Amino acid sequence: MDKIKDVVTEVIQGLKNRQPLKDAPAELLKQILPKKELRHVSFRYCRRGTLGITVDSSVWLYQLNLQKPALLAKLARKSKGIKDIRFYIGETP
Repeated sequence: MDKIKDVVTEVIQGLKNRQPLKDAPAELLKQILPKKELRHVSFRYCRRGTLGITVDSSVWLYQLNLQKPALLAKLARKSKGIKDIRFYIGETP
């Protein structure tokens, strides 16, 4: 039998080496938003075709809501599963 320590180490190494999926919602955000906007947003969730994004201020919330139709069009070209975007104010990393 393998030692638990060896199994845990192997799993952790596998997680570190794992590449993000190109069509993962967080990666799609990086593809469709400019760097200036990426500093103010973070991925929150993706459920039932709705992408949740946290923004760091009400100003960016307003700005991104104005861009919402264009962002949805870009997302539709990259991923068929996302149908809506919801923005929330909160802390971003």
